[in-house]
Amino acid sequence: MNSTIDLLKSHRSIRVFKDQPIAQETINELVEAGQAAATSSFIQACTVIQVNDPEKRQQLATMAGGQSYVETAPTFLVFCADMKRHQLACEMNDAQMQSGFTEQFITATVDCGLFAQNVAIAAESLDLGIVYIGGLRNKIADVSKLLDLPDLVYPVFGMCIGVPDQNPEVKPRLPLSVVLKQDSYDDTKDRERLADYDSHVKTYYQSRGSNLKETGWTDQISGMLAKEARPHMLPFLQERGFIKR
Repeated sequence: MNSTIDLLKSHRSIRVFKDQPIAQETINELVEAGQAAATSSFIQACTVIQVNDPEKRQQLATMAGGQSYVETAPTFLVFCADMKRHQLACEMNDAQMQSGFTEQFITATVDCGLFAQNVAIAAESLDLGIVYIGGLRNKIADVSKLLDLPDLVYPVFGMCIGVPDQNPEVKPRLPLSVVLKQDSYDDTKDRERLADYDSHVKTYYQSRGSNLKETGWTDQISGMLAKEARPHMLPFLQERGFIKR
């Protein structure tokens, strides 16, 4: 349709990068592109930490579950939901900040997602590759300590950025008929649509160049959602003042 839409639809996660540094000026431009994303009520609740220290990178790779590309990617960014500066803004205006509300948690987290996706698109427009690292939340308290994050700040995810040294296939997404509804929520035909999608996903996994496996989307998702998902997050967020106890 146009080059922007083509770029968006060609996204792949890149986990192998060339040993080629990215100029700091480029990183600055990418982060400024992130700042241009939509932000709820002008809250601007995302802070980005660029991690350069090799020892910290190694520790973060381990904390993320042994994802070695966290250590080896030319650039690694950590996107943090940040309400700390908003507390400062209140202090500067002699106001008492009311924190710990679910709305603040949602808006700060969504702000990070929008910010980071702008960074990702901007990077891909420069022929760079990216991969999100949600595994940082596996050890969220340790990551926060390593990066000296104060109360009212927490790491949402990381992002590796670099010149791609692999060319993976585009992973097939859900059928549009499952995602786009008209006027009301109608899933009467979604079971058969998902069964058909399972076959497409299995074909993708069996034919891609590496990490071959025999699985569809529904069995992959059911296997994941049948287990607890990071139950340690709630007490951590409560301690940090993001969610009320």
